[in-house]
Amino acid sequence: MTTVGPQSHFMFGLRTGVSNNVCFSDEQTLVFPAGNNCVCYNTVQRCQRFIPGSERSLGMHALAISANRRYLAVSERVDKATITVFDLQHEQGRKRKVVTAGEIPVERFVCMAFSSDSKYLIGQAADPEWTLVLWLWEKQKILASVKTSTSNNPVSQVSFNPYNNMQLCVSGAGMFKLFHYAEGTLKQSSFPKVETINFLCHTWMTAERLIAGTDTGRLLVFECGELRREIKTSPTSEHEQTDRQVGTRMIKNTPVEEASTVCRITAILSYSKGFVCSMGPGSVCLFEKTEENSYRRIREIKIPLDPLSDDGSSAVTQEVYSMCLSPAEETLVVNTDRRQLYSISLSAVDVAKEEQLHFEFLSQPFHSKSITGLSTCLWKPLAATSSLDCSIRIWNYETKLLELYKEFQEEAYSVSLHPTGLFVLVGFADKLRLMNLVLDDIRTFKEFNVRGCRECAFSNGGHMFAAVNGNIIQIYSVMSFTNILTLKGHNGKISAIKWSVDDRRLVSCGMDGAVYEWNTQSGKRESESVLKSCSYTDVAFSSDCTTTLAVGSDLTLKEIQEYQVLREVPGDGVAQTAIAVSHSGRVVFTGTSSGAIRAVKYPLPIQKDWTTHQAHCGPVSKMVITFDDQFLLTASEDGCLLIWKIIDKEGRGLKNSRHVIHTKEILVTKSDLEEKTQNMLELKMHLEELQMENEYQLRLKDMNYNEKIREITDNFTQQIEALQTTQQVLKTEMEKQKCGHQESFAELAGKHSKELEDLELSYSQKLIVEHERFQEIQLKLERMQKSYESQLQSAEDHRVQALEDLTQSYEAKVQEKTQLLAQCQEDAKQQILEYKELIRQVEEDEDKMIHKVEIKYEMKLLTEKETNTSLKGESTILGQKVLGLQKQIDDKCTDINKLKQERQRLLKLIRSLESDIDDLKRQIAGHEKTNQDKDKTIASLKKKNQELEKLKFVLDFHCTELKKQIEPQQDEINEKKERIHQLQEDLVQSEKRDSQQKLAMADLRLKLRTRDRELHKQMQKVKHLETHLQRFKSDLHNCVGLIQQPKTLKDSVQRMYAYYVSEAKQVENNVVDEDVQKAFYCYREHLEKTVSSLKTRLTKSAEEHERAYVRIMKENVTLISEINELRKELHLVRSQAKDYKAQLLTNKKANKSRPNSDQGLKKES
Repeated sequence: MTTVGPQSHFMFGLRTGVSNNVCFSDEQTLVFPAGNNCVCYNTVQRCQRFIPGSERSLGMHALAISANRRYLAVSERVDKATITVFDLQHEQGRKRKVVTAGEIPVERFVCMAFSSDSKYLIGQAADPEWTLVLWLWEKQKILASVKTSTSNNPVSQVSFNPYNNMQLCVSGAGMFKLFHYAEGTLKQSSFPKVETINFLCHTWMTAERLIAGTDTGRLLVFECGELRREIKTSPTSEHEQTDRQVGTRMIKNTPVEEASTVCRITAILSYSKGFVCSMGPGSVCLFEKTEENSYRRIREIKIPLDPLSDDGSSAVTQEVYSMCLSPAEETLVVNTDRRQLYSISLSAVDVAKEEQLHFEFLSQPFHSKSITGLSTCLWKPLAATSSLDCSIRIWNYETKLLELYKEFQEEAYSVSLHPTGLFVLVGFADKLRLMNLVLDDIRTFKEFNVRGCRECAFSNGGHMFAAVNGNIIQIYSVMSFTNILTLKGHNGKISAIKWSVDDRRLVSCGMDGAVYEWNTQSGKRESESVLKSCSYTDVAFSSDCTTTLAVGSDLTLKEIQEYQVLREVPGDGVAQTAIAVSHSGRVVFTGTSSGAIRAVKYPLPIQKDWTTHQAHCGPVSKMVITFDDQFLLTASEDGCLLIWKIIDKEGRGLKNSRHVIHTKEILVTKSDLEEKTQNMLELKMHLEELQMENEYQLRLKDMNYNEKIREITDNFTQQIEALQTTQQVLKTEMEKQKCGHQESFAELAGKHSKELEDLELSYSQKLIVEHERFQEIQLKLERMQKSYESQLQSAEDHRVQALEDLTQSYEAKVQEKTQLLAQCQEDAKQQILEYKELIRQVEEDEDKMIHKVEIKYEMKLLTEKETNTSLKGESTILGQKVLGLQKQIDDKCTDINKLKQERQRLLKLIRSLESDIDDLKRQIAGHEKTNQDKDKTIASLKKKNQELEKLKFVLDFHCTELKKQIEPQQDEINEKKERIHQLQEDLVQSEKRDSQQKLAMADLRLKLRTRDRELHKQMQKVKHLETHLQRFKSDLHNCVGLIQQPKTLKDSVQRMYAYYVSEAKQVENNVVDEDVQKAFYCYREHLEKTVSSLKTRLTKSAEEHERAYVRIMKENVTLISEINELRKELHLVRSQAKDYKAQLLTNKKANKSRPNSDQGLKKES
């Protein structure tokens, strides 16, 4: 037994032909079949857990998951049809039970379903009987079976009623039946006339309503097993046909041409808001329940077009095979007939929007047909695959992602990755193409006229590649793209070629039974082994390249060395189709025609000593081991790519002397690079413009905000002054009110004292009168208390006597009742024992009779029937007796049930506590799983950290060497840097001056505005005084005219005094206001000085920030210049290396041509 073996790590692919082949085990884990395994894929952590199938499985046919998401049923065919139930809560999917159909002849179960309580399981068998079997699966007991259909009407789906475990539904071609389980049999409970309708799927909506989909695109509603109406599938119509006769007439009278063009409804699924169903190729529709108990179509979800496919319509023509919803109804997952998995988040679907919804790939797009080629490279963790689906895919086996893929018009037969991981060689039906793996595409840059190349391979050095052209092998130079050698010798199709480690030898095998080892320098055969009775399928060198290992149609593994077979390991009756040898030489892996992987110890054992691992459901076509011996990659005709981890018996990876460093460089075309640099420059220009605009807008906002602040401060000062005046007025009013309140309080205090004296006199007289009355009442109370105490004593004596009498009488009654109860319990126990004994005897008698009948069954069928009828008669008599006894027991148990109620309540409490304990245990198990997953992730991160540290050390070493090379050119760079530094400093100083001048201009403008306002106010005052003076002069002139009239003169002078003296007071007030304004101006000047000091501080901080920014920019410029110089030097070194290689090739050709010329001269002489 080998100590090294593979462990399943990750699988890219999906298995079709399995009914209900996708389902959720929890909100994040999806279960689907891939190869010969069931994969549990965590969509968040992107990891997989494998549940392997049976070793001798002849096919997987159906899956079913229980309602509690814990159990998974898998239908397989081993020696006979079996159903295996796995526990998904167990970490490795522990096998719980295996159920079969017993003596019923069944080849396979085509569909299955669990009941809502997960206790029962049904399975629908296929040809020839089409029997439906019901199990109590935990006890592996068949409860009932019934024939549901014939070979002309195949069954498409079976299901349990989620509201009734005893009711089942079976639908198919020309049939839609409901069964009810009762008295050990399945009885059909509905007989609808649907012989002309082909039902493909159905789902339960309520306890009595089902919706079924047909192959003509119709949705039919059944209630209580009868066809009631049809749901319109067009998006505009929101009503249903409620007339049953009209619905059936429309179904029967559908023309054949119209039915062929209508979309098939292949899958349907109910959820809380309605149901989801497929609506033809590439389309899924959501239906919502309306208030009228009907359904309307609300949204359509499409499978998107593939942008990397030459034929974009292939994605649209995919037919949805099955669907599933997550437990919280958040995610919808569908799989198609092209082996793809798509998903969409239903929580993000907005019904109000009319935009088209599209699915997304759940993980990665898979191959839809068999894989024909597989190859890995040295510099990168990449693997390339070719397939008959006309696609080339580049996978990353470390990150478990699809890096690149592209579809072509022709089928791809073979593929080989260059050791650098930058080129790929693909053999198509018309030509052999060498392609570049650029950033986001696979582009052809050289074609070779090799048709139908089934095998191609780069050499380990990458300077040559070999391609199979019919029965010859052509070796080309990667540098000159010329045919260096042509190896002829095979008489049949060549099935495999492999290079040795030093690229000096090449081994090939073919269907003609020949294994040849070629010298790639001279083109001659160094050794051969021909066995015409065997058609070889694959060949490989041993780890030291001294021997070759080959597998073929003779079911053996051969080790060949120098024209003879050293060892042969028999294949145990199974053909081996592929082989791979580890670079450490400890183990040999072979793939079989059944899809299994074998790990054989090396050197090869004499006996059958290997371990077998379940992998694929088809023959293994290719196997590759990575250069660091950490991963094994296997591809199969089932279209799946499986990644294995190679581990020892302690679960650790293999130690390898090779230190492989993976690079991250990629190829980019010059046009793409120029386009991206142009985009970067445009974006930089746009960014600078936006920065300038933002700075300008910020400055404008600062100015506006400063003006607003000044206006607000003016308003606030005015408000403060107004409030101060109002405060003084309120203070005077408060003092006045305070004096008034004090006077009123003194008056009230005098009145209150007088009233208090009067009340004291009146209440003292009343207290004397009341005290006399109280003494009289107290005497009466003492007399009444004595009389009542005597009465209470007599009543207590009477009560005690009556209580003693009652207790004696009731104790006597209780004793009588307890005696009767004990007697009844003893009688009931006796009757129960008799009943159990009678049942035991009846069962023993029946077992004996059945045993006798089984012995006589093969000899005499008629006698067995008679004995069965007699046994049935006796069983009916015994059943009647049992019923009679049961009635008597029930009569006696009515009294006992009252005493058992308390016991039942306690049992319910215990059950609830047990359920709480189970929930807590589940939570603990979940926490343990999460902790284990976290430990694994931590370990993987530590490994990655170690690898990154190694890579850092190597890069540091390269950087030091490159810095040493750069030092001679550093002086010139420093001078240019100083010149740039001086120019940048001048630029910064000019920007500072501009900003300071702008700020000074803004301050001067503000001062100018304030001075203009003050000047305007002074001018208004002067005008007012001039007008006042003119009025005074005119009035004085008028008074002079009245000098002869003293009275009128006196009156006019008094009026003038009254008018102008008040005006003078106003002028004085204005003078006082001017003093206040002067104080305000002084305060404003102080504030302006503080603002100017703050601005100077702000400018200083801005200058410091700009200095730091300039320093960082300078450092970035120096680093970018250094990087550009390093790139130039790297480009020069690579060009020199290419020149050296070209010179070496020319020297080799010259050396080869010299001996040939020498031989020619000798012959002439």
